[in-house]
Amino acid sequence: MSDQMLTVLVWRGTADKGRYIEYKVRGLENHTVLDVVTYIQRYLEPTLSYRFSCRVGMCGSCAMTVNGKPRWTCRSSVSKVAPGGKLKIAPLRSMKTIKDLSVDMSEFFDKLARAEGRFHPTSDRQNDFNHVKPDSVKRRLASDGIECIGCGICYASCDLVAWKSSYLGPAALNRAWTLVNDVRDGAHRKRLNAVAGDAGCHACHSQQGCVESCPKNLNPTASIAGLKRVTAIAALKGELD
Repeated sequence: MSDQMLTVLVWRGTADKGRYIEYKVRGLENHTVLDVVTYIQRYLEPTLSYRFSCRVGMCGSCAMTVNGKPRWTCRSSVSKVAPGGKLKIAPLRSMKTIKDLSVDMSEFFDKLARAEGRFHPTSDRQNDFNHVKPDSVKRRLASDGIECIGCGICYASCDLVAWKSSYLGPAALNRAWTLVNDVRDGAHRKRLNAVAGDAGCHACHSQQGCVESCPKNLNPTASIAGLKRVTAIAALKGELD
């Protein structure tokens, strides 16, 4: 693909009012989609709004929809995602577009909070360190999901989020699952009640779009299945409010 002219369609405007604008960009084989967007902003359209930070696949803030699929643009090589030299770049789905390719992630993070996605300590700095065996079952289950960095790609990939705006989403439920398996956490019952409602784990259709799209190769569907099991058991024991 060396020194190929790319045709790039970029969404300009807000969710309610906007359109795709076409740009011509000379692309090299080692260019990423983020490189292309940055080139457009620096040399062709200085008012283009987008978000990025680390550029090396650590922060997840550069996530956008590329040719119909949510991706980290800093880790998406143009040579692999632009068949025929064509790119169509849009903001992430299921999030309000602030401007151009920048989205408001407030609801995404609010759902993490509603799923009790924070650690509730059972000890303080006066206590000795808790010792958790790395080979214990709960530790292994927690470890399977803790690499999530909150990029929102699984959220944007989830059809249920698009259909049902109240659904907590795969990232929030995955986070809840890691904490359910954290033996140090003290909010087990409260968290199960938070994820067991109509907008919680039992709403998931297990289509695995989140698994397919996760850049960290996590399995939120498996985490949600785990929540379904433990909430069902809790309901049978009368532990849900």
